[in-house]
Amino acid sequence: MTIRSTTSALAVAIALLAAPVTAAPQSAPAPVAAGGQATPPVVALAPVTAGQASVRHHHHAKGDSLEGFNRVMFSIHQFLDRIFLRPVSMAYKKIVPKVVRTGIRHVFSNVGEPLVFANDLLQLKPKRAIRTLARFGVNSTIGIGGLLDVAKTSDFNLPHHDNSFGNTLGRYGVGPGPYIFLPLVGPNTLRDFGAGVGEGSVLPLTVGTPFDRAEYQAAQAGLTGIDLRAESDAELKALLGAAVDPYATLRSAFLQDRAATIAELRHGTKQTSSPLDDPLNDPGATEAVPAASASAGSAKPATDDLPADPAPPADEKSAAPSAPAQPSPAP
Repeated sequence: MTIRSTTSALAVAIALLAAPVTAAPQSAPAPVAAGGQATPPVVALAPVTAGQASVRHHHHAKGDSLEGFNRVMFSIHQFLDRIFLRPVSMAYKKIVPKVVRTGIRHVFSNVGEPLVFANDLLQLKPKRAIRTLARFGVNSTIGIGGLLDVAKTSDFNLPHHDNSFGNTLGRYGVGPGPYIFLPLVGPNTLRDFGAGVGEGSVLPLTVGTPFDRAEYQAAQAGLTGIDLRAESDAELKALLGAAVDPYATLRSAFLQDRAATIAELRHGTKQTSSPLDDPLNDPGATEAVPAASASAGSAKPATDDLPADPAPPADEKSAAPSAPAQPSPAP
């Protein structure tokens, strides 16, 4: 299958999934007037309240123009997670000793340090880049190829920090693009997904063996994915367990985290805590409230207020001027 046909099929699928489906109203047979001419049927329409109008009219959340497609992919992911991914991850955590799991995690993390170093340089962070390079050198030698994270100990004080080409693009003003959710991949944005694909090809193209071997790539993707799912199980339960709309809640947490990361790179605004630790409002719970209970002209549901990337400073926001009072009519 060619790339063009695959893209066209994907576009058609997205259009079908995102398009609203409405049923045609049932009407009585058209009465026949004198002369054999059928008169147009009269269809009685029930009055629609404000609450019903709010429920029927669906707003795509800000930054999630592919929401129909994403929700289908999220449902598929939840099904695969329930029957395969979570059971395998929990079995891996139970069977494999913690010291072995930690060692495997350190090895793959150490392999990615050169890419972190490159992005530190691209973001004009020379001190951070030097620390990343020193960390890679310490763990690659004393840490036996990264099996032991010696660099984070008090003797060296070189902890790991995440960085990616998606961060670099965001640092220089590239917007996140639409939100994307893919089964067994998870939440993403168009910018970060494309950057991740490009970044994943750097080591296979520059170093070659073993990074260009299918066996290595499958082992890395499988082990890191299973390990991450096992380690984040408690956080996912806390975040999504009681959510009215788990899809919207996960989307909100992910986009908040990404917006905070990019804001720190661009403006030096540090993230004080993880979104998973904050008492996030469940966007689905807001959507479930009928609009009839809200006054006219009230704000949109929380899912329409997802953070931009990066968030603008508070002092740049200006309040809209109030309308002048109308003079009372003369007696």
